[in-house]
Amino acid sequence: MPRADIWAAIHRERAALADELADLTPAQWSAPSLCGQWSVREVVAHLTAAAGTGRLRWIRSMIGARFDADLHNQRRLREHLGAGPAETLELFRAAVPNTTAPSGHTAAWLGEIVVHGTDIRYPLGLTGSPSPASVTEVARFFAARDFTVSGRTATAGLHLQATDGPFETGTGPSVRGSTLALVMAMAGRTEYCAELSGPGAATLRERTEARRRPDLLGPPPRAPGS
Repeated sequence: MPRADIWAAIHRERAALADELADLTPAQWSAPSLCGQWSVREVVAHLTAAAGTGRLRWIRSMIGARFDADLHNQRRLREHLGAGPAETLELFRAAVPNTTAPSGHTAAWLGEIVVHGTDIRYPLGLTGSPSPASVTEVARFFAARDFTVSGRTATAGLHLQATDGPFETGTGPSVRGSTLALVMAMAGRTEYCAELSGPGAATLRERTEARRRPDLLGPPPRAPGS
């Protein structure tokens, strides 16, 4: 997918999520997400931070946090929480059209909204979902490298095959499931492993449980773009 098309997809996915968030109750904003210890509201603030963090700001923030990615993310998250859920949503809506990112790996930032949007929707039972094209692009990116998530390591020696789209990669014991379930497993969300089948599914689940991490904001502690 060309970079311009990926950015257009990012903007659509952000806008769709923002529309769903408009109907949340205070209890839903405070509910836990699938993303580590973060609440729904904190994940939204994290998405806003991600949409406004360019390369130089990311480098300065990581240096200030002594390359502690969790501390970096917590600091940026707090900047975008606002005074309450209404302001959290307002700040997120304002970030929808942004084309700012810590690196030029645009598909990674599509993965940011696909995964974190699902982190919010899944526990709340929201009916929205990312587009099949967006999820397929993210699946291909995650499986090909260890960048924002350890997708290549998690799927090494396995044959992944989507049951609802064209995504297919790797050789070895088969792991079958929806494209979104495969993406979420690669992103460390064990909740989606129950939706996978095949002789390699147990191996992917074990790796997912061992490598789970709560954030997708920036790459591991190395130079952006590497």
